[in-house]
Amino acid sequence: MAIIGSAENPCRIAIIGAGPAGFYAAGHLLKQKTHAVAVDVYDKLPVPYGLVRSGVAPDHQKIKNVTRVYEKIAAQEGFRFFGNVEYGRDIDLEDLSNHYHQVYFSTGAQVDRRLNIPGEDLHRSYSATDFVAWYNGHPDYTDLQFDLSRSCVAVVGVGNVAVDVCRILCRTIDELKKTDIADYALEALAESQVREVCMLGRRGPAQAAFTNPEAKELGELPGADIFVLENEAELDPGSEAWLSAHGNRLTAKKVELIQGFAKEIGGGKPRRLSLRFLVSPEVLHDDGAGGVGGVTLRKNRLVADGDRLRPQPTDITEELPAEVVFRSVGYRGVPLPGLPFRNDWAVIPSDQGRVTGNGISCGVYVGGWIKRGPTGVIGTNKPDAQETVRSMLEDLEAGRCFNPGYTEPESIDHLLEDRCGSVFRWDDWTELDRLETAAGDPLGRPRVKFTSTQSMLEVLQR
Repeated sequence: MAIIGSAENPCRIAIIGAGPAGFYAAGHLLKQKTHAVAVDVYDKLPVPYGLVRSGVAPDHQKIKNVTRVYEKIAAQEGFRFFGNVEYGRDIDLEDLSNHYHQVYFSTGAQVDRRLNIPGEDLHRSYSATDFVAWYNGHPDYTDLQFDLSRSCVAVVGVGNVAVDVCRILCRTIDELKKTDIADYALEALAESQVREVCMLGRRGPAQAAFTNPEAKELGELPGADIFVLENEAELDPGSEAWLSAHGNRLTAKKVELIQGFAKEIGGGKPRRLSLRFLVSPEVLHDDGAGGVGGVTLRKNRLVADGDRLRPQPTDITEELPAEVVFRSVGYRGVPLPGLPFRNDWAVIPSDQGRVTGNGISCGVYVGGWIKRGPTGVIGTNKPDAQETVRSMLEDLEAGRCFNPGYTEPESIDHLLEDRCGSVFRWDDWTELDRLETAAGDPLGRPRVKFTSTQSMLEVLQR
C-alpha cells in the first residue's frame, strides 16, 4: 500500500467538534502541502460553528463574521462535515481508529462551574451558560425556562459571559429585535420585569476579567444607567502595586473606565446596571416557596499571594434583594468515553496536543478548551490548533498513527447511515443558512434561527 499521506493514500483525519478549534485545525491541515490529507469534521449538533453560533451574544454580530473564514476552509477539497453525530452515542474511539489515521478532539468546555454555596439549587438560581445557550437557540436548551418576573437580578462573575448576560437583560426590545436572538427568547425578554441587574466580582476593578470594549459598552446602554460605588472603584494599595509591577496599558484603561462609571449620575433610564467589586455571594436565601428571596454578600479584601492578589473574606456582610441569580464563574470540560481526563483541571491531558494516558500511544489529539481549559478568545484557538497540527504532522511523518481497516471515504458514510437517524452534511447547512438569512432579511435581522433538529429536518424535507 502507498505511504500514508501520499496522493494515493491520503491521511484520513477525524475532527470531533465543529467550533473554532476544530475549524482552525482543519484549515491548518488542508493548507499544508507536505502530506495529502482528508478531513472529516463531526459535531453533535446539526449545524457547525460551536460557540460562535450558540455562545457569542446576539448583539455582537461582528464577532460572528469569523464564520466567513470557516466557510472558506469548508470549501477546500478534502473537507467533509457530519452534523447530528455525537461521539460516545453514535461513534466511539474504536470506530474512529478503524476508519481514520488520526483523531482530533475539540469538544470545548461544556458545563459551568458551581458556586458551592447554600441555596444554589433554589428556583431562580440559574447557570449563565444555560441562559446563553437558551437565548442563542441551541437545540438542547430551547425547552428551558427562566423566570424574569422579578425586579432584581444578580449575575455572579465579571468575565465576558457575565457581561453578555447583563447586557442582554438590560437591552431594550427594539435593540434585540435587530439581532439573531431566538424568537422565543425575544418574546420572554419582552415580558421581563427586571429593573436592576447587579454584576458581582469577588476581586477589584484591576482584576476584572471582562475586556475594555465590553466594559465601555456597558456604559453606553440606551436602556440602563450604570452605577459603581466609589469606594469599590478605588484601588487598594496592593492593587496599585500590582498594576504598577504587572499591569499594562489595557488594564490601566479598564480601571479608568470603571472609576469613570463611579462618577456617573443616573439619567433616569428604565433599568439600572450595578457593577460591584470585592463581594462574594455567601448564601442564597429561600423565599419560603423554594425560590431565591435574597443574597447575602460577604465583603472581601485583597491579599498578596506571590505575584497574584487573592480575595480574603472580611467580617462585613450585606443583603442584596436579588430574587434571580445567574452564576458565571467559568466553564468545565467533561470526560469523553475512552479518553483520559484530569478532573482537577477539567481537561484531557496532553503534550503539545498529543493525548497522554489511558494506554493511548498514538493517533489521538486535542485542541481548544478541552486541551488548555476555558481561556482566551476565539482567535486564541488558531495558534493552539497550529501547535497540535504540528504534532500530528510530525507523528504522521514518523508513522505514529492508527492503522485503520477501512480507508475508503464511503465506509464511514455507511456506518453512520446504519447508526444515526439523520446526518447533516455541509450542503444541508448551507441551505439552512440561506433560509435563516432569507427569513431575517425583511425583518432587518441577520437571520431567524432554526432552533430544533426537527424543524431543520422538516424544512429540508427529510
